[in-house]
Amino acid sequence: MGISIIFLSAVLGGVVLLFLHLYNVLVRKPKMVRSRLEKQGIRGPSPSFLLGNISEIKKIQHEEAASSSIAAQQKVGMISHNWPPTAFAYLEKYKNDYGPIFMYSAGSIQIICITEMDLVKEVNQCTSLSLGKPSYLSKDRGPLLGQGILASSGPLWAHQRKVITPQLYLEKVKGMVKLMVDSTLSLVKAWESRIESEGGIAEISVDTDMKSLAADVISRACFGSSYSKGQEIFSKFGLLLEVMSKEPVGIPGLRYLPTKNNREIWRLEKEINLMILQVVKDRSESSCEKDLLQMILEGAKSCGDYNGVPLNISCDKFIVDNCKNIYFAGHETSAITAAWSFLLLALYPEWQDRVRAEVLKVCKGNPPNSEMLRSMKIVTMVIQETLRLYPPAGFVFREALDDIKLKDIVIPKGMGIQVPIPILQQNPDLWGPDAHQFNPERFANGVIGACKIPQAYMPFGAGPRACAGQHFAMAELKVILSLLVSKFSFSLSPKYRHSPVVRVNIIPQHGITLHVKRV
Repeated sequence: MGISIIFLSAVLGGVVLLFLHLYNVLVRKPKMVRSRLEKQGIRGPSPSFLLGNISEIKKIQHEEAASSSIAAQQKVGMISHNWPPTAFAYLEKYKNDYGPIFMYSAGSIQIICITEMDLVKEVNQCTSLSLGKPSYLSKDRGPLLGQGILASSGPLWAHQRKVITPQLYLEKVKGMVKLMVDSTLSLVKAWESRIESEGGIAEISVDTDMKSLAADVISRACFGSSYSKGQEIFSKFGLLLEVMSKEPVGIPGLRYLPTKNNREIWRLEKEINLMILQVVKDRSESSCEKDLLQMILEGAKSCGDYNGVPLNISCDKFIVDNCKNIYFAGHETSAITAAWSFLLLALYPEWQDRVRAEVLKVCKGNPPNSEMLRSMKIVTMVIQETLRLYPPAGFVFREALDDIKLKDIVIPKGMGIQVPIPILQQNPDLWGPDAHQFNPERFANGVIGACKIPQAYMPFGAGPRACAGQHFAMAELKVILSLLVSKFSFSLSPKYRHSPVVRVNIIPQHGITLHVKRV
């Protein structure tokens, strides 16, 4: 009898402690954080228990989608690049209701959204390790990013950046141009064959082919002679990305429930992890190639601590998570940007002609090399304008790991910080009255000449957390555009439906289908 009472008391005590913990995490802490910001004049919609503002956000997005669908039917054949007010309707509403700095909740995640440029500059230029990546990236998005360079903070991030970034410096990227050219030439041959078999013009899902091409490029760059294995891994990773894009973030405990989606996520994550570790095992038994994978392996040897600070990550996890991050940053984003670029060139044939003429002048019929890429001013302008109108990522994300003062606002510890990239990159006050139009000419004198406040252009992020692979991405995009536009002409397929949506990245909801023929 006494044992039963003790057991029952222990169970009740555990339930009470769990309840207190959940109350603290889900109610007390969020309320305190919001209260501190409210005292500084920052407001936002009232959150509900557990879901925060998720239900309200869904309602706003649904209403906007319905109204924009009606408008689209009235303007058949018209393609507008002013898509952020539809894709980010909830942010537009909150900005109008509460001002350029406001807060809202995604489940248990408290977010301050910033569209005021002075504060945006402070966020992007901050070098303090007290400002890091949001913890939910390594939790809710853990199967995708883990604790790799894209999702980590503090000493772990500093160590990873020290290992990976030098391999992506401009001088290193120059040596990778040939592999980019080789991969793209394989696609050229495939398209030539397909066009010939289809009578001189082919209807091609450009976004799908760009994903395959970018996977081939990053596989060769990262995995060297093991790139065929790399492609296998990336194929699985693409499926994982698709499944995870359906899952909302911020709902407490959701990622632990054995739902159909979660079971698929767990299966794919396990398969990918095992495949990466098998490639690593094969590599350790063969000669060492100086590619990105080898640098990650060498970095893993010293992942016990960084300048005396324990990193609390195993060697295997360090390797697996950073391979995933390189795939995510170096494959998905490049593929999407290349696909948007071809869509824009199909819509604006005069720019397609200008790109083709420049490539023929610079390359004289030869495959491009690093020096030729540097001379491609028009190609660069087209890529920059594509990244402005259709940046791969929707947000710059940060989290206050301690209380931190930015400008005249004290951001409480645990608060998420969000800068909406597309909204700033299409702001007429910053870019002029043609902010919603495709005009690569605006970049004729670089980013400084394109925008009143150059820091509003951030397709690769900004400051110390800017994308380590931006030189790689720009070189890859220049190779792809220069080779394919010099060989083929692009026009819009009647099947194309313009609908940019925010998943994990900003993607064409219905794909990008173009008519392609040889020049």
